[in-house]
Amino acid sequence: MTVLDPKTFLTSIFNAAVAAADPERTIRDHLPAEPTGRTIVIGAGKGSAQMAAAFEKVWEGPIEGLVVTRYGYGATCERIEIIEAAHPVPDAAGLEASRRLLAKVQGLTEDDLVVALISGGGSALLPSPAGSLTLADEIAVNEALLASGAPIAAMNTIRKHLSTIKGGRLAAAAWPAKVVSLVVSDIPGDNPALVASGPTVPDTGSREDALASISAYGMKLPASVMAHINSPAADAPSPHDERFSRNEVHLIASAGVSLEAAAAEAKRQDVEAVILSDAIEGEAREVGGVHAAIAREVATRDRPFRRPVLILSGGETTVTLRAKGKGGRNSEFLLAFAIGINGVDGIQALAADTDGIDGSEDNAGAFADGSTVSRMRAKGVDAKAMLAGNNAWTAFNAVGDLFVPGPTGTNVNDLRAILIR
Repeated sequence: MTVLDPKTFLTSIFNAAVAAADPERTIRDHLPAEPTGRTIVIGAGKGSAQMAAAFEKVWEGPIEGLVVTRYGYGATCERIEIIEAAHPVPDAAGLEASRRLLAKVQGLTEDDLVVALISGGGSALLPSPAGSLTLADEIAVNEALLASGAPIAAMNTIRKHLSTIKGGRLAAAAWPAKVVSLVVSDIPGDNPALVASGPTVPDTGSREDALASISAYGMKLPASVMAHINSPAADAPSPHDERFSRNEVHLIASAGVSLEAAAAEAKRQDVEAVILSDAIEGEAREVGGVHAAIAREVATRDRPFRRPVLILSGGETTVTLRAKGKGGRNSEFLLAFAIGINGVDGIQALAADTDGIDGSEDNAGAFADGSTVSRMRAKGVDAKAMLAGNNAWTAFNAVGDLFVPGPTGTNVNDLRAILIR
């Protein structure tokens, strides 16, 4: 084992995972045939602008299009217009983007091709309230979902029943043109219909499923929202609808592929790697505690893996808000992890979102080791109190252990890398 600086090593692991999801590399392998008619590019997500720029480089025919991404995540394109809007809480710019995307695919023919560039984050970037619902209703729903602790699949099943663009409706609006969706998955299990709430990919999740999740997670939604979702008008198109019969869906990047690339990079640096799972879900602090228990077992007993080893996992945890602190699911996971390995030597970890942003601050995540809690205490920071208050960002900022790579241009969910020497 030749690792000299753990932070440098863990950063190289993160970079390898992100590189495996590079849009230009992955899109080139999934290009559709050129149509006899027009080619329209649409898209939404935190990686959609970089996907659009990559598509322009590799597509030889004429194109036009429009994609929406998060503020600060834009890219330079010559033929595809980039719109920026708010994430994780929708705003008026996203509402206008949804309207324009729906207008962009109107009046097409069966000779035309629509290429949809979809990545995580598209749910918030595409507010398009159904029926008599308003943007304020969508914002209220989004805030309730983010605070609920519900898994992303449940959240997106609810969202698609309150929208005129999600749940396959954007693809249905393009009929009879063929729609080819190129999807970068940030969803545990990689169901493309759940990425960005599936604007171009329908699924079988029903209103009954949405109502069951609302009840199970104790969500308090506006009366207007509950009235709509209890109405048959909220039903999303069926995957068997004729309007989807010619369409194609390609998963071009995922957490699983990125974790394999991360493991390969570790091995290149003479560190054996194991992948626990690419689809871990659950409360971030609880998942952090479980990972800490595994790391302690390896560090002290050489089981279930022998040292030195890099333990990798992916997926998307959730955070149930108990207070109004600063943080995100990766920093919350890592703070619980740090508490769990307090005082144990030889463990260094990085938890980060592959899109470059964890929560609402500018960090992707943070670093931690067995001295993290004591170093926080020396700065007057009580790690357990910070965790109780959903204030992980403040805790890691106090000891200079935030990880800030900036926007990466892709999004294949979270990366957790634990080095045990």
